[in-house]
Amino acid sequence: MYHHSGSVAQQAAGSTAGVLDPQAEAMLFQRCAWCGTATYHRLLCPVCQGSELRTERSQGVGTIRHSTVVHRNTPAARNVSLIEMAEGFVVRGRVMGPPIGIHGGDRVRLSTAKDPVRGEPVFQLVDEPFRAWT
Repeated sequence: MYHHSGSVAQQAAGSTAGVLDPQAEAMLFQRCAWCGTATYHRLLCPVCQGSELRTERSQGVGTIRHSTVVHRNTPAARNVSLIEMAEGFVVRGRVMGPPIGIHGGDRVRLSTAKDPVRGEPVFQLVDEPFRAWT
């Protein structure tokens, strides 16, 4: 793959930006040097199309924006959630727990576990909300 900028080629070849760091058990993301937009696993900034993306470490806390239950290609139902992280980027991942108990607006944090099949980050609920009618 050809990259017109040497810094982007170095990042693509030697960086693990936008993935879980297996040594630190942390999620890495990218921040645009030009406009400051936080992104997850991108080659260019989605706002200004800049190619100078710095790798930063996420705190690992966020809020569920959308969650759905998937029954396909799996022996049991599982959830797929869009999580807005505290740093401002959105990542797709799985939240541990019963799928019926996971709702938009719930707070989550990154778990030390990783989805071995899909390689997506795995989160757990920070607060178990009281939901009497669900």
